[in-house]
Amino acid sequence: MEKHYESDEFEIDLKDLFFEIVGEWKKIVISTVLAAVIMYVVSAFIMVPQYESTSKLYLVKSDSISNLTDLQLGTNLAKDYMEIIDGRPILDEVIKNLKLDYSYEELKNMMEFNNPTSSRIIEIKVVHSDAQMAKSIADEMADVAAEYIKVKMSQEKPAVLQYGYVSEDAVSPNTMTNTILGALIGSILEKTGAALKMADVVVKLVGKKHPEAAMI
Repeated sequence: MEKHYESDEFEIDLKDLFFEIVGEWKKIVISTVLAAVIMYVVSAFIMVPQYESTSKLYLVKSDSISNLTDLQLGTNLAKDYMEIIDGRPILDEVIKNLKLDYSYEELKNMMEFNNPTSSRIIEIKVVHSDAQMAKSIADEMADVAAEYIKVKMSQEKPAVLQYGYVSEDAVSPNTMTNTILGALIGSILEKTGAALKMADVVVKLVGKKHPEAAMI
């Protein structure tokens, strides 16, 4: 026999449902604000600021550029030299000269080498928690690399186009970006949990009036 439910049997206390749902959204707001505050505090007061300094090498004197072929050759050499510069001999020499308490791998992880498109320039970028140390390492890398290329590769000694600068502004952490990211993460995580909780609230409220309907 088919069952029929009267409309009054299927009534939901909308007021209770409203306050239950509002309660879940309050949790989302609280979670969002809390996560943002935590990320701000971590970024501003716990994470160690990192500073960047960049030195630049120019591989060939300007008067040696005679045609497009020479330019292309210089560009190719730049890529080859980048592989040489971050090798153990040069980095070990820098560690020795500056009396650094770092291993080869540790020092290498502080560096990044770039070759701007269609150029004979090699950028030696160093990131360190001490701005002055970042500059010292970048400068020493440029000097040691230039001498190494001249002696070991029997090539014309690259010119140091630019020594590093002592930066007053940290490149990381980005407090604003981290705070916004924390808020988004807090919101997403809480929404995921809140959605299930709100669904459970609806089922429970409906179930109070009609258990069979709540099981559908």
